[in-house]
Amino acid sequence: MTPRPAQRVLFHGVTGSGKTSAAHAYALAVDVPEFSADDDLGWLPGWKGRPIEDQYRIATTIATQDQWVLDSAYSSWREIVLARTELIVFLDYPRWLSLGRLVRRTIRRIISKHPVCNGNTETLRRVLAKDSIIAWHFKTFTRKRDAIKTIRADPSMPPVLSFQRPRDLDAWIASGAYPPHADRPAHNQ
Repeated sequence: MTPRPAQRVLFHGVTGSGKTSAAHAYALAVDVPEFSADDDLGWLPGWKGRPIEDQYRIATTIATQDQWVLDSAYSSWREIVLARTELIVFLDYPRWLSLGRLVRRTIRRIISKHPVCNGNTETLRRVLAKDSIIAWHFKTFTRKRDAIKTIRADPSMPPVLSFQRPRDLDAWIASGAYPPHADRPAHNQ
C-alpha cells in the first residue's frame, strides 16, 4: 500500500515559531482544509475571546472531519483534537529564532495594520500590555515544550515529528510530507 501524507495534522510549537505558516504550507501541499486556532476558534472581533463552549463545539466539528490541518490547539480543548490527530508536527526551534520571528512579525503588523484574528489589529499599546503576544511567548515557552514531552511519553498519543530547523520542515513539505520512514510512491515519468 502506498503511504500517504497524514490527513489530520496538528502543528505545535511556541508562540512565534511559525505554526500558522507551516500549517498553511502543509495544507496546500497535501490538499486538505486548514483551520486556525486563533481565527476559527479563539478570537472574535474587538479582541474578545470566543466563549469556551463555542470553542469546544468548533473544535469537535473540526476534529470529526476526515481531513484537516490545525495550526495549534489551546490546552482547554487540545484533547478533543488529539483524539483524532494522525500526526503532530512540532516546530522545536530555539528561542532566539521563534522570538525573533515573533518580534519582526509583530512590528510588521503594527506598521501595516494588517488585520489578524477576525479583523483585529496589533497595536503598540497591545504589544506593551502585560498580556501582549510577546509576554505570552515568555509565559508559555516552557509549558508548550513540556506538553510535547508529555504527549511523546504517552503511547496512546499520535506520533510527533519534530523539526529543529525551518529548512528541514520546508524540505519535508516540499517532498510531499510523507510519513517518516515510509517508502515514497514512485513518480510517473
